[in-house]
Amino acid sequence: MDILHYQKEFLSYLESKKWVREPKNLYEPIDYILQLGGKRIRPVLTLMAADIFSGDFKKALPAALAVEVFHNFTLIHDDIMDAAPLRRGQKTVHEKWNINTGILSGDAMLILAYQYFENYDADVFQKLAKLFSKTALEVCDGQQLDVDFETRTDVTIAQYVNMICLKTSVLVAAALKMGAIVAKTSEENANLIYDFGLNLGLAFQLQDDFLDTFGDPKTFGKQVGGDIIENKKTYLYLKALEVANENDGGKLKYLYRKKLKENTIKIADVRRIFERNDIPSLIKQEIERYTEKAFETLTKMDIKDADKERLKSFGLWLMKRTV
Repeated sequence: MDILHYQKEFLSYLESKKWVREPKNLYEPIDYILQLGGKRIRPVLTLMAADIFSGDFKKALPAALAVEVFHNFTLIHDDIMDAAPLRRGQKTVHEKWNINTGILSGDAMLILAYQYFENYDADVFQKLAKLFSKTALEVCDGQQLDVDFETRTDVTIAQYVNMICLKTSVLVAAALKMGAIVAKTSEENANLIYDFGLNLGLAFQLQDDFLDTFGDPKTFGKQVGGDIIENKKTYLYLKALEVANENDGGKLKYLYRKKLKENTIKIADVRRIFERNDIPSLIKQEIERYTEKAFETLTKMDIKDADKERLKSFGLWLMKRTV
């Protein structure tokens, strides 16, 4: 079954839910962010894993919805912390309403996400809730490290990779493992699919870093250059400091100490330094390395070869994205 089919099934399940109730100011922002689109990658992974391990993806729909609601809760709060004006090409929740609404609606989404696990029997519920709590806390750890890194000058590439692993990869990995838990597959399979997701998630986030600086504004959906404006020490920045000469390195550090109202020149200058030091090609090598690492775990998985190919083609599709 292809990705589009899972997306379609998930969307019709999402749309069958009535999000808006009283008080409307709490639930309308939830409805708004959930309708903003996106590729629904995480819930699709939950459905795909359940299908591969049991042949029945529909029983994983509540778990997939929990993952999507949680993911969107993190986006609302991230956007507040980053003062981001756009999400998927539209106004962010705190811009459309206000910061207090964004905080409270986000809180409600975290609780709603947990409620979807109540659709499962006690054994599956316990496993899902345990994995979910661990993941949710790791995402908070990652977000805090991300904030800390903005003011630190000693961040290493290894520390950065650990941060994006917590902030992004663990949720991709958990989405897959939840599908495996619902399918009641072996613990070994569930752990292997988690590792597959962890490495795929790292490749996905590095791709996001690349697109944030070098993406097409028409397809990216977020403000291109947002990481540069925020002085985020992404892989691009850290790798550039590692390989650049003294002149470029000094200029980069100088630019990343500035917070400006108008950033067009700053973005252009930083991009030029990255390009001069071959950073786009170096980050693409890293993306490929983590993608290959993800594919290696598939060889150990006790599933049909055709299903291994499906997971592999999903990984390759993910790496070719422009949004």
